[in-house]
Amino acid sequence: PEHGTDGEQLMKAADIALYAAKTDGRGCARTFNRSMLLLLEQRENLRRSLRTALERNELYLEYQPLIRPPSSVIGFEALLRWRHPEIGVIPPSVFIPIAEADGLMDEIGRWVLEQACRQALSWPSSLTVAVNLSPAQFLSGSLTDTVAQIIDEVGIRADRLELEITETVLLERTIDNIDTLNTLNVLGIRISLDDFGTYYSSLSYLKNFPFDTLKIDQYFIADLETDLKGQTIVRSIINLAHGLGISVTAEGVETSAQARWLIKENCDCLQGNFLGRPLGAEATSDFIRRSPPKGIRAMEGSNRAV
Repeated sequence: PEHGTDGEQLMKAADIALYAAKTDGRGCARTFNRSMLLLLEQRENLRRSLRTALERNELYLEYQPLIRPPSSVIGFEALLRWRHPEIGVIPPSVFIPIAEADGLMDEIGRWVLEQACRQALSWPSSLTVAVNLSPAQFLSGSLTDTVAQIIDEVGIRADRLELEITETVLLERTIDNIDTLNTLNVLGIRISLDDFGTYYSSLSYLKNFPFDTLKIDQYFIADLETDLKGQTIVRSIINLAHGLGISVTAEGVETSAQARWLIKENCDCLQGNFLGRPLGAEATSDFIRRSPPKGIRAMEGSNRAV
């Protein structure tokens, strides 16, 4: 049988199916098949490789520009990448869950924060750097001490660092979450609520937590030119955030039409491949020097009324 020929093999198959069901989410059930075993073996190989990826300089950062309309570069978002020597570039969505499950995010997260802050020192002092925090980092209990130590060691102004969290991390330990965010706020660090609208959006988050920026997920931006309901949602989010004194960034801006619409609706900041793809560390300096970005120049040339 495909599931095994003895008790030990059957138990192993059941464990693998259970793991797959847990990965799918609460209340799910899965039946074992050979592809599950292959995926588990691949995951185990990645887990072993990830433990030494930092030592081998396989992890690196790219930086995607953040644009304040009509054409000002105000900073970059640091994006973690892993260039595996055999597989090639592995996306964060694959290896971050492995790092979290294996207890590696404290070490990797600290490295990302330090590298991003050091890179920001090479930019004009008005530019910020945004860093994503994983749930494991945010809930570790040592985040505020780590951040305070890094900005002190690197010598960067606290207000040049923006930390991005998703709504999922706010579901647990609410009192501790408020304390953590308030401490970061007191340090002068900017806090951004990432991927707004795609998880468990609650207006209570905006009331109870000290956010500086709200990032509208690209899901709402993708069909913005033609989706009237999407336009209404995005317009409402922008107006709500502004009423609360919160800045708004639109993620996943891929066309001039999307950019023009967002500018018309007073969106504070735009991010996406139309405005600038993620860049290596050295290329950020060239991008800053040749501002405004190519996408913005093309848009302005085609529609001076924006």
